[in-house]
Amino acid sequence: MKTICNLFVCCFLFSPLAIFAQENVAAEASKIVLTVGDEAVTLDDFEHIFMKNNRDSVVSVASLDEYMELFIRFKLKVQAAEALGMDTVATFQRELAGYRTQLARPYMTNNELLQDLVVQAWERKQEEVNARHILISCGIEAAPSDTLKAWNRANALRTRIVNGEDFVDVARSKGGSDDPSVKDNGGDLGWFSAFQMVYPFEEAAYTTEVGNISSIVRTRYGYHFLEVTGRRDARGEVRAAHIMIRLKEESDVDASTKSEAKIGQIYDLLRKGIPWEELALKMSEDASTSSKGGELPWFGTGKMVEAFEDAAFGLTEDGQISEPFQTSYGWHIVKRLEFKAPPSFEASKRELEKKVSRDSRSELTRASFIENLKIAYNFGVETTAMKGLYRAIAKQDSVFYPNHPVQGVRSTDLSKTLLRIADESATLGDFVEYLNGTKIRNASMGSRAVADEQLKLWSEKVLLDYEDARLEDKHDAFRLLMEEYHDGILLFELTDEMVWSRAVKDSAGLEAFHASHTTDFMFGTRADVRAFILADAGLAKKVQKAIKKGKELQPIANEANQANSLAYRLEEGLFSEGENSWADRVIADYTAGALTMQAKGPTFMEYTAGGDEIILVQVKEIRDAEPKTLTEARGQVIAAYQDQLEADWIDALRSEKTIDVNRTLLHSLAD
Repeated sequence: MKTICNLFVCCFLFSPLAIFAQENVAAEASKIVLTVGDEAVTLDDFEHIFMKNNRDSVVSVASLDEYMELFIRFKLKVQAAEALGMDTVATFQRELAGYRTQLARPYMTNNELLQDLVVQAWERKQEEVNARHILISCGIEAAPSDTLKAWNRANALRTRIVNGEDFVDVARSKGGSDDPSVKDNGGDLGWFSAFQMVYPFEEAAYTTEVGNISSIVRTRYGYHFLEVTGRRDARGEVRAAHIMIRLKEESDVDASTKSEAKIGQIYDLLRKGIPWEELALKMSEDASTSSKGGELPWFGTGKMVEAFEDAAFGLTEDGQISEPFQTSYGWHIVKRLEFKAPPSFEASKRELEKKVSRDSRSELTRASFIENLKIAYNFGVETTAMKGLYRAIAKQDSVFYPNHPVQGVRSTDLSKTLLRIADESATLGDFVEYLNGTKIRNASMGSRAVADEQLKLWSEKVLLDYEDARLEDKHDAFRLLMEEYHDGILLFELTDEMVWSRAVKDSAGLEAFHASHTTDFMFGTRADVRAFILADAGLAKKVQKAIKKGKELQPIANEANQANSLAYRLEEGLFSEGENSWADRVIADYTAGALTMQAKGPTFMEYTAGGDEIILVQVKEIRDAEPKTLTEARGQVIAAYQDQLEADWIDALRSEKTIDVNRTLLHSLAD
């Protein structure tokens, strides 16, 4: 028996399959650039991390070796944290999960479509549309019967306009537009650009020719159709100031005439050269801007009433002012302060990506991504499995209200397969469990319709969860990014415990470290001085004489500074080299032997500073190089102690692990 087994093993080892397997193992091993303990790092992974942190550097043998040393220390610390179980702590896992949710977002959408929408948004931002609309209100969760009624009503109104009736008359008619502003504007929305309307409405506006009526559009507000009345190039943005004379809507002719006359007087004063800021402060009736010279924030189309925008954008130069004009708020004069043309695609791309991701159009990228996943994973729904659920909920009126779980589904039905994703499946029982955990449901739709709607939401969630769980396997960049966050959090926590906080809290260790390294923390030569910066030699003599006699200097300072506040200035203290320019001169003279401290009386040095100014320096003391106390050098000592703790820690970790670097493979990355 033993002979047969040995023969079998021998045959296997030399079979073509075994040789192929050995070749694969050898090929994989040849890609390993670093081994730390039981962990192996491939050249591809190391190169990705190295290039991410050294994008603009020349890749040399020296830089690779230097980074490899840092990387080894990093791996040793992370492995130490894992050995302590720090990666199993609930707080760590929650933090990492939070980061993962954010980092996964770019991988859970159709990025190709996203970029197409970004380009589309930029192109639309180059143009502005003028349109008017009719709205028939209909909530997004309305029952099918109510939805149909709303659509039929919108279609009837549209037909009237297409057949020749006036748009405004139809909008304001009985049973017309539900937009409450229609009585004032007849449905006119003015000028707008991308992102200023919900996306389906924007889509209709930009795809309908001027003078045409759009098809009916569904938004979260209801059903709309619109007429495009104009198009123009985008105006950009302007920063402007204004002076305003208010005019109430109910004002009579006399009040209106007075307001117009007053703004005309202000305009005349401006033309005579009276400063804008002065007139804005004293005469503008816009209390929120008058104290700031009438200045307004940057604005573009759709931010101000149309007459105000037209006046501001009609100015062609910074500093130019408009003639007086009237809006619904009163009379204005506008001054252009600054103008910005619409930005280029490259300049606006990042901001547009953020807006598209937050905008309702992002649903398109999500829906497209889900459809792609369905194809990739051979996704399927066994709708016949829903019959058992339909039977149960038909007998349970309150099933879709909170705290009323689905009941009465047969066990044989619960075990039926409902979803298939690749080689995995989910049952009707899984769906019922999801339903019982769902708090928000729209019971007005009818129980079967709600169940179908929830099935769609649940199946999408299951599909997205399936994809999310495979991101690390599918995308190396995401896997490495997650490893970076995982290791970074662990590294911070353990390094803080072993090095940073320990150095601050370990008073005895800090004192012992300082005591054994006193010569590492030294003051250089220092000068204790009073430097008087004085207007002339006469004042310098007066100050020097007063010091020698022990007189108060403040009366001299007060008298000198009456005519010239800079005639007498004082800088004093104990200064190291580089902290005070006059102390530096004293230290330099002392070092060169040009200054000898007097045994009796004060020592003075005089320097010139250009013109008549004299710098009189009273040298109180020159202190030679000496060690700093722990208090004086605390920050430096803590930093050095941390370095020592880390070095000792790394040495200890190295002694516990086998470390192997394939230098030949590593250096193959050098330019």
